[in-house]
Amino acid sequence: QVQLAESGGGLVQTGGSLRLSCAASGHTLSTYGVFDVSWFRQAPGKERECVAAISWNGVRTWYPDSVKGRFTISRDNAKNTVYLQMNSLKPEDTAVYYCATRRDWGPDYQDLSLYEYWGQGTAVTVSS
Repeated sequence: QVQLAESGGGLVQTGGSLRLSCAASGHTLSTYGVFDVSWFRQAPGKERECVAAISWNGVRTWYPDSVKGRFTISRDNAKNTVYLQMNSLKPEDTAVYYCATRRDWGPDYQDLSLYEYWGQGTAVTVSS
């Protein structure tokens, strides 16, 4: 069993930055090929969408066009933590952000059924 805990959300003005953290417990995230990690967000009335993904060893990353160049995902396996650095934030980035794990890297980032463990989320509000 893996427990994920997000932190770092808050209120920020347009153009500002936040760094979210996803701390894992119960299992080592760096276990080979097991724990690729993604960040999702869900705004009120909208579907949950993947905004960043990173492979278990940090070699591969993926971003949708909506955040590419503004968001950066990274991981520190020694700390069992994955980060999401968010820069140049826009009001449309307002959402609850979640981290989640999956076992096999692939292009179907938006398929929620592939993700095994989820955190409880951290809220991000970007004011205009």
